[in-house]
Amino acid sequence: MKLSYIQKGSGKDLVMLHGYLATKESFYPQIEYFSRFYRVTALDFPGFGQAEELTGPYSVGDYADWLTRALKELEIESPFVIAHSFGGRVAVKCLSRGNCFERTVLTGCAGIIPKRTLKYKLRVKTYRLVKKFAPRYAERKFGSSEYRSLSPVMRESYKKIVNEDLREDAKKIAVPVLFIVGDQDTETPVKSAEIYHACVSGSRLKVMANCGHFAHLDDALHFNLAAEEFFK
Repeated sequence: MKLSYIQKGSGKDLVMLHGYLATKESFYPQIEYFSRFYRVTALDFPGFGQAEELTGPYSVGDYADWLTRALKELEIESPFVIAHSFGGRVAVKCLSRGNCFERTVLTGCAGIIPKRTLKYKLRVKTYRLVKKFAPRYAERKFGSSEYRSLSPVMRESYKKIVNEDLREDAKKIAVPVLFIVGDQDTETPVKSAEIYHACVSGSRLKVMANCGHFAHLDDALHFNLAAEEFFK
């Protein structure tokens, strides 16, 4: 495997999983802080950073398979985990398959699909109709800026990822989980975190004030302290 990762510190393993379109470096404040207590490993997912390119569209399950293989190659067993957004999706999928992580902090965790409004459904129907006759225009007009920045393979992967709801996977989790969410997060709002919290028996939920989707960067000190307390 072609792995791209940062590893720093010694002791108990702590793995960090970044969000979509982000990289391992997005955890810089956490790497510096937690490497004083743990052996920290921050990975780039395939298709991001300096990791291997995707040869075909990955689903959340495919990324979970990749992560399992990557940790085995790095000889990391039952680590603590901090995962952000898309990284949270992958962590939830892994945890639903067994107790592969000892304790997990999921911040801005994606994977809860909100109830679709009539406006959304009409927009999707319009997009599909326009795509039949003018596919390039449809992508420019209806695709998000995030979606438009992706390669064709990554676009197909993106569709698989964002259209999978992980509530049922979350219900299978049987290890300690702390959900952290910013009170101003519009990408994965507090309501999504509350749904996850209700799905995962015995989990904890912390809402951070004056923080958005990147709570671990918006207020790194309080985030790190909350995660440190949870791990101990």
